[in-house]
Amino acid sequence: MKEIISDPQNSGTVKPFLSVVIPLLNEEKNLPDLYERLNKAISSYNSKEVIFVDDGSTDNTFNILKQFHEKDPAVKIIRFRRNFGQTAALSAGFDHARGDIIVTMDGDLQNDPEDIPKLLEKINAGYDVVSGWRANRSDPSISKKIPSRISNWLASRLTGIKLHDSGCTLKAYRSEIIKNIRLYGEMHRYIPAVASWMGVSITEIPVKHHPRTHGKSKYSTSRLFRGLLDLMTVKFLLSYSTKPMQLFGIPGAISGFLGVLAGVYLIFIKLYFNVGIGDRPLLMLSVLLTILGIQFISMGLLGEIIIRTYYEVLNKPIYSIKEIVE
Repeated sequence: MKEIISDPQNSGTVKPFLSVVIPLLNEEKNLPDLYERLNKAISSYNSKEVIFVDDGSTDNTFNILKQFHEKDPAVKIIRFRRNFGQTAALSAGFDHARGDIIVTMDGDLQNDPEDIPKLLEKINAGYDVVSGWRANRSDPSISKKIPSRISNWLASRLTGIKLHDSGCTLKAYRSEIIKNIRLYGEMHRYIPAVASWMGVSITEIPVKHHPRTHGKSKYSTSRLFRGLLDLMTVKFLLSYSTKPMQLFGIPGAISGFLGVLAGVYLIFIKLYFNVGIGDRPLLMLSVLLTILGIQFISMGLLGEIIIRTYYEVLNKPIYSIKEIVE
């Protein structure tokens, strides 16, 4: 049975119980309301921290965050030198979060801070990852809802993790889970799938979703396609991250075998029946299949070397921090 995590009331420990990580990009108009509602939602937790990650904002976002920090020591600010994207912002937040439980949410007030206690209840029930599900999503149907449904369906089919809404940022994680995951590209939406190889317990709960009232959406069609490409990466990591030779070697062996088989047949009819083979399409196919087989097997071997290098020595962050205010 999972150990139940509770808020260390007046425990005197420096380590907080809860860390809330919020990536931001030009959200100056949303920040005052967000800060007020967030404080109200997590006021019952005495040991907490709120980490705002300024992902290269060009408006007054950072100055407003500094005002929050001056009156509230629980507020930490991570400011990037430029815009690195949401995945990098969340990764920076995870790296600097100290809480036993880490909650992520968007800074545009479409996620509701009031849902955070519901996520924590599920964590206390024994789950390692709790994902929000925007059951009644307040977004345009054509530009967001339909592409999101397609993406979520593909994600469920390819990863085997049955979530209705993999793209919802509002999630809760046990610290020991999320700090063992490296994020790249647009992989933040597939964190539960990446974490699943550890054997973690994952659940999903409906959460509120509000229409954006200030600022512009950072979502674009190109982001959807980048996410789909990263989904392929996630599928590779889940199924072949420690055995790339099985992905490339099997088709390589089949292709090489068919190429050699066709070559042996051509040699046989040439030697025993004196049939010309120089102008036969089968000869070109035999050479092509043999070369493809060699290339696939070579890619598998290179993949094995790269994977071992990745797991053994890679320790490079995907962001560049300008300053940290804490």
